[in-house]
Amino acid sequence: MTRFASAAAAILLAATPALAQDKAPVAVIVTSGDAQVQLMSMVLTMQSARQGAATRVLLCGPAGDMALRDAPETATAGQPPRDMSPQGLMQTIMGETETTVEVCAIYLPGKGLEPSALIDGVTVADPAEIGAAIVDPGTKFVSF
Repeated sequence: MTRFASAAAAILLAATPALAQDKAPVAVIVTSGDAQVQLMSMVLTMQSARQGAATRVLLCGPAGDMALRDAPETATAGQPPRDMSPQGLMQTIMGETETTVEVCAIYLPGKGLEPSALIDGVTVADPAEIGAAIVDPGTKFVSF
């Protein structure tokens, strides 16, 4: 290998970690009450986080139920092919990555619930922060 090729390889290898961290943030908005849709949203969130994207999940409407301590069976029952539930995978994501999981600001009041009804690690979204993410051209949005 020539000196030039060695230097080029060293520069490329040194830049690789920076390139991996140079992913656009991904905001996943989940509104569906369908267990398969909820689970797939979590599968793709996990994959995005594992590939280096800063991920944020916003649960609104029926999908907000995934965040409840007393969640309905649709959020807690295992789904094929790996018998994983939407809530279970969401908790795995929160434990293994730096993914932020929030419920819409109007979700809890709409259900007549307090923040204590949420599982550990899930918070109530700040509409101003979500609005800032929406207008940020660098954020990728995916909705389910």
